[in-house]
Amino acid sequence: MAARNNNNSRGPSGRKIDPLLPYSIISEKTKKPRLRMRSLMGPCHARRVLTWLFGVAVLITLVFVKSRNSGYSVGKMSGTKTQQPIATATVLNTHGETVVMLTGDMDGDGKLETVPENEYVTADEKKEVAAQLEKMPWLRFPHLDGYFHGLRTIVSKANLVPEYPNITDKAPMPSPTMSDHVPKPQKYIPYDHGSDVKTCYLDSKKTVPAPDLYAYNGVPQHMPDPAIGSYKLLGLRDDVCFDRFSRYGPYGLGYSRAQGGLDTGLDTEASGNEHVWAETGKINYIDVNWADAQEDCYKANKHRFKQVNPDTQELSETSDKKGRIAVVVRTYTGFKWTELAVLNFRALISELSLRSGGEYQVHFLMQVRNIDEPIWSDKWTVQRIINDNVPAEFRGLVSLWSEPQMRLMYPGRFGETIENPSGADIHGIYRSAHFPLQVFAMQHPEYEHYWNWEMDMRYLGSYYEFFDRLGKWAKEQPRTLLWERSARYYIPPYHGTWENFSQTVQQDTLASGRAPIFGPLSFEGKEQLRHDEWGQSMMPPSCSSDAPDRSKCGVGEEADIITLNPLFDTEQSGWVFSDDATGYKAPPPRRCAIITASRLSRRLLMSMHEEVWREFAGLMWRRWLGYAQLDGRGKHGGRANEGRERGGKTEEMNENSSGRLCLRGMLVHPIKFEHPSEKP
Repeated sequence: MAARNNNNSRGPSGRKIDPLLPYSIISEKTKKPRLRMRSLMGPCHARRVLTWLFGVAVLITLVFVKSRNSGYSVGKMSGTKTQQPIATATVLNTHGETVVMLTGDMDGDGKLETVPENEYVTADEKKEVAAQLEKMPWLRFPHLDGYFHGLRTIVSKANLVPEYPNITDKAPMPSPTMSDHVPKPQKYIPYDHGSDVKTCYLDSKKTVPAPDLYAYNGVPQHMPDPAIGSYKLLGLRDDVCFDRFSRYGPYGLGYSRAQGGLDTGLDTEASGNEHVWAETGKINYIDVNWADAQEDCYKANKHRFKQVNPDTQELSETSDKKGRIAVVVRTYTGFKWTELAVLNFRALISELSLRSGGEYQVHFLMQVRNIDEPIWSDKWTVQRIINDNVPAEFRGLVSLWSEPQMRLMYPGRFGETIENPSGADIHGIYRSAHFPLQVFAMQHPEYEHYWNWEMDMRYLGSYYEFFDRLGKWAKEQPRTLLWERSARYYIPPYHGTWENFSQTVQQDTLASGRAPIFGPLSFEGKEQLRHDEWGQSMMPPSCSSDAPDRSKCGVGEEADIITLNPLFDTEQSGWVFSDDATGYKAPPPRRCAIITASRLSRRLLMSMHEEVWREFAGLMWRRWLGYAQLDGRGKHGGRANEGRERGGKTEEMNENSSGRLCLRGMLVHPIKFEHPSEKP
């Protein structure tokens, strides 16, 4: 394959001479040489020629010197940035390996960053810079540009030189070599199903099967490895990447409404995108009914799953069949449905439900914000609200709830509140976001687990792979020191292997003098729930006192809760809502994970439901889409519209561009704005 060096790229390393984080270094004024007009305009032709040549030479010298000092090449609209040394400090991580910590040169001038000393920076400005660095110390670190190289820089995982972690090269690294051609995407199939899985279709006539997702083999050169967490540990592939068309092309990105698409992505660079429609053609989504498609898929695969016992209204516990999982997407009246939101939820339903043969089922749980709407009055009122707020293709998936409904479900006085910083009502979405999910679980006993999901989350990879691998990994985790491990971030460059991380947690727990958590905790005022009264333990047999190996306690047991952020102890955490608890005689033991996206088991939600009613009667996105975006680099950390505009159709179509962004599977949240026309 032919290749060339990307010396003239307008990619991340081909910057103009403009200020970068954390603040601008204001260069001194260059004094202009005084030229005598009489000499230049004198009568001697030879004198004029020599003088002009001398002047041109001086100007060229000045430009050359200035370009070298600023670290950029000369004579190009967007030159390649010269790699300058960055100050480092070498430290040892917890498993004895050396790690280079970058501590200095953020703007590429080869100097440690300090408060600039010159006549253009006032004392107040110096104080502001110092305050910003004190408040946001991460601004001292150089930027990683490896995320922003395109399709023409893709290399195999074996040949990848990640920009982070990297103890030999300093970030940002030089632009990588580019191929002359855009690679061809391949089908991406993360499913491992047997022959008993029946094909599911988008239409009732069973002529249009759910489409395949596509991916590129390899990743763009210098793609950083994760700073927190591990693809390999969770079983997620990190040797492929997805561009906008391989990810969303199968669901309507890149073609017109007349063809059944969404008129989205037509204004972006699109070379090679035809490969994702080579087998299926451009699918017409105009008349797709996702509720019918999911129901037909489940019926075709019903033989694979546990069924609800009609007498107990609970799933059969003795069945060796598979339990199903609901993905409950939390929305509200007035939510702005964009074309990109539609694409995202088409992908979510197709990949999780239809392509899995009914293993997952997607629902929308919509909050009716108008408390005067009688959502329980009749089906016509319900349908009117749904029709006014949800696109036609998703309307059959929607259930409604409101705060007045929660007061009916959980009536009575809840007792004293320890603290209520928000001042919000206990039945509202802000303080009790799980009340509606508890009611939903009570009304849907056919599911074993429930993912609580948010409208502004996007996964740039296969949704099935993401959800499935999280569940499988969590199932293999032992209960011993589970709470303590779950309270921390796992940082591979610092902790080393997961085993080393686990040992570190154990050592720190012993050194702290605090007893580790094992099973349900007792506390003052704790009341028994039904399973306590009936003598039923929440602990599996592998945790019993006579178990042969207590280190295996909980291994093979489905997790009751999976969160995407650490579950930390709120006591003395400094978190503003740490003491927001209501209805207990004394503060109970509490754990919290910021962001409500999580998977909860049915038995956990039913315990939460009983606990409440029984006793009282928790930039990159738009750039990837192909729109030019400000890179957010400035002395305030990207606020106030700081930075330089990068990306977009003009840049991606430039012959020297590395092409569309191609990213590994990653969860992006929150997505508040999707198009450049919206507020940045």
